[in-house]
Amino acid sequence: MSGDKPLYSQIIEILRGRIERGEYVPDQQLPTEVELAEQFGVSRITSKRALIELEREGLIYRRRGSGSFVKKKEGSRRPAEDPSGMSANRIVSMIIPYVASNNTLGHIPGIAAYLESRGYYLTIHNSDWSSGQERELLRSLPKRGTSGIILYPVSTQRNLDIVHALHASGYPIVTIDQYYSLLSMGSVVSDNFGGGYTSAAQLIELGHTRIAFLSTIDIQYRSTVRDRFFGYCKALSDNGLPVDIDLVYSGMTDQAESDPPSRRQFYKSLLGQMLEQQVTAVQAEHDLVAFEIAKAAADMGVRVPEELSVVGFDNNLDFALHSDVPPITTVEQDYREIGKRAAAMIVDQLEGGERMTARVEVPIRWIARQSTGAGPEAIADEEEEQDLEVR
Repeated sequence: MSGDKPLYSQIIEILRGRIERGEYVPDQQLPTEVELAEQFGVSRITSKRALIELEREGLIYRRRGSGSFVKKKEGSRRPAEDPSGMSANRIVSMIIPYVASNNTLGHIPGIAAYLESRGYYLTIHNSDWSSGQERELLRSLPKRGTSGIILYPVSTQRNLDIVHALHASGYPIVTIDQYYSLLSMGSVVSDNFGGGYTSAAQLIELGHTRIAFLSTIDIQYRSTVRDRFFGYCKALSDNGLPVDIDLVYSGMTDQAESDPPSRRQFYKSLLGQMLEQQVTAVQAEHDLVAFEIAKAAADMGVRVPEELSVVGFDNNLDFALHSDVPPITTVEQDYREIGKRAAAMIVDQLEGGERMTARVEVPIRWIARQSTGAGPEAIADEEEEQDLEVR
């Protein structure tokens, strides 16, 4: 939001324009106060005032406990429907599990830019890591007139029935970040297997043989983590190293998301277990987990990377670059490209009528920083070479 006008006035102008252009049709439900606040990056008070003013203008009506709806003009008729029975509007909705600190996700610019270039517009809905809330959005958005859904799933183990029902009925829906392995539907994800493989292979090349894989959620809960783990295992096997289940740590979400003092103690205890297993490198589920391990190492007097190398995933933890721990080596995802390709899938189905079944994998990029260094094998080889030179 920008400009000299009050924020609520800017929201009113945007919503009024969408109603006048037919993007919102008579009796269609508008986003809730909370959804508008998240979409525009404003407070709920601001979004509520915008809806109140639109009601005063006679453009919408409000039902207690149900929400706000577009008011039918005198003598107006609902827009014609397309052959599939879907209202002829230009709305694509995105369901996300969380809102980042800057009120957005890296995927959204790519999605929004592509949709705008094709004459569509985007609404954003937050499931707040709740499978139940995600399910309700999947049920309600098509009824509100949304033409298609881009879904960032809470988990690829939840809501398979409703996602499959939407896809099987021909409703345009694709997933980003994750995919449902049991469903043949469109998805756009990073090359998570390749990222997991690259991380382990790079650590092995540095001389590490005791590499821990760390995920705070169960590995099977999300396809992203599962594929990264499979890549880790393949890299170990390809380099003649065993996949040691004692070096795989997962399923500790409650402890990892506890209050700061408890969380700090949890990661110190976890690192202590790893060190007892003679771990010299940690391959983490994502950057935040890697950062927590690096902080725990600092608390325990374990030097990073001299005594412990740490690798993350995502490359979206800007604050970690300016902390008291070494900048985290990571695998970068191209969020914008993922978003753009997902939007293209939705538009192709809307305009071509063919259901999307392809899984698109967007390449990743290895970014080496100061949290990784030579492992025991490399150090031993270097010392042996120095001894030979002395002789």
